[in-house]
Amino acid sequence: MCRVADGYVCDPCRGALPRIPPPLCDRCGAPTAWPVARCAECAGRRLAFASARAALMYEDGVRAVVAAWKERGLRRVAALAAELVVESVPRPEAAALTFVPPDRDRNLRRGYHPAERLAHELGERWELPVESLVTRAGSSRRQRGLSRDDRRRNVRGAFAPARPAPTRVALVDDVYTSGATANAAASALRKGGARDIDVVTFARAVR
Repeated sequence: MCRVADGYVCDPCRGALPRIPPPLCDRCGAPTAWPVARCAECAGRRLAFASARAALMYEDGVRAVVAAWKERGLRRVAALAAELVVESVPRPEAAALTFVPPDRDRNLRRGYHPAERLAHELGERWELPVESLVTRAGSSRRQRGLSRDDRRRNVRGAFAPARPAPTRVALVDDVYTSGATANAAASALRKGGARDIDVVTFARAVR
């Protein structure tokens, strides 16, 4: 993949970014051999969200885009990410979009929050309002490098409702890895009154 410069990815490299083709798990959006209501990845888990969908597989080229966006401060990548999401993910039947809130220290270091920026870019394209409905209830370790079980424990109780939520909400984040963060944030939305929550992310780890 060519260098990600100023939030721009050339057309050939953009076309080579790995999309997530159907069939998918109805619940968590993992690619499957045939359509299923629940796949091996999410079967047996209590999930607070109704569905999760992502545009791209979180593989090398996509990792480079995400790293430029999150670690090198290329904020314009959010517009590219939103374009790719809109190409691949159906517009959610939601009253509003919200986003997984940032960790305070990382937000101060970066000066902006990628998930929030993506939510606003998607809101413009899908003509949906963006509302801050979830807040951090406390600090947590970074999820990177943790096992799946440790990720779930790490974010348990990490979020709280910021204010009452609409019944139908779409929750936006940059990357879906194990689903632990999305599930914890969705649980907070349910406490705030949401009953039907769809998760939308730019990329997704595929096992």
